[in-house]
Amino acid sequence: MCGCTHSTGDQVLHSEGEPHPSAAPTSTFAPRKMPKSMSISKQLASIKALGKGSDLEKAMVTIALIFRNSSDPDGKLGKATAKNLLQTQFRNFTEGQETKPKYRAILSELDEHTENKLDFEDFMILLLSISVMSDLLQNIWSVKIMK
Repeated sequence: MCGCTHSTGDQVLHSEGEPHPSAAPTSTFAPRKMPKSMSISKQLASIKALGKGSDLEKAMVTIALIFRNSSDPDGKLGKATAKNLLQTQFRNFTEGQETKPKYRAILSELDEHTENKLDFEDFMILLLSISVMSDLLQNIWSVKIMK
C-alpha cells in the first residue's frame, strides 16, 4: 500500500504499575494485559504516563490502542480489519470520498492481497493519507476561528 516494510520498534505503552523499561529492545506494543473488551477510555486512563498528556498525545495513544486491540498476536492488522476500522472508526473522514480515485485505490489495495497485513506504521500512513484528502479536513480549514 504505502511501500513500508517495517514498523517502528522502540515505543511501548506502559500501564499503571508496570516497571519502567530497561535498555533492552522492546516491541511496538505492550503485552496484551488490558482486555480487548475494556473501553478505550478506561485503557487510556490506565496509562499512567498520560495523566498530564496533551490532547495530541492522547489522540495518538488512542490510535495505538485501537490498532493493538484490533491486531493479531503478532501486532499486525488484517486488511479487512483495517478497512472495517476505516469505515466504522474513521467514517467522518471517509464519508464523501467514494468518488475520489485515490480513496478508491486505497480501498482496492485493502481488498487485494488480503494475506498481507499492516503494521502500525502502515496503518498510520493509511490514516494520514485519508485525513489529508478528506472533505472533513477541508471543512476544518475553512472554519473561521473567533479570537
